[in-house]
Amino acid sequence: VQLQASGGGFVQAGGSLRLSCAASGWIFSRNTAAWFRQAPGKEREFVAAFFRSGYNAYYADSVKGRFTISRDNAKNTVNLQMNSLKPEDTAVYYCAVDSSVILSSLRNYVAYDYWGQGTEVTVSS
Repeated sequence: VQLQASGGGFVQAGGSLRLSCAASGWIFSRNTAAWFRQAPGKEREFVAAFFRSGYNAYYADSVKGRFTISRDNAKNTVNLQMNSLKPEDTAVYYCAVDSSVILSSLRNYVAYDYWGQGTEVTVSS
């Protein structure tokens, strides 16, 4: 199982970035796929997710209305479009996938067994 996250970078506040997570050994459309982030000195926090094969997306309140998670089934990728970025969005962003996450644990990073390597996002003020 391999997850490869990409798309991070440096952007000014108000700008946009698009993260992508490619998987080998997993089918994103059939499993819970999520994005988390971790800022320096802080715990890893939930950003967005699809629960199993459902189409409903779940978001952290801090990103709702600014970030959009999507799946590209043909490419087997999960993407995170990030708009109106703020300095507080600065973090390393990780994608995660798991087949056994239950809905009540969707936002808990310890529920996920498979992680990408992280991609760094820096938003300047």
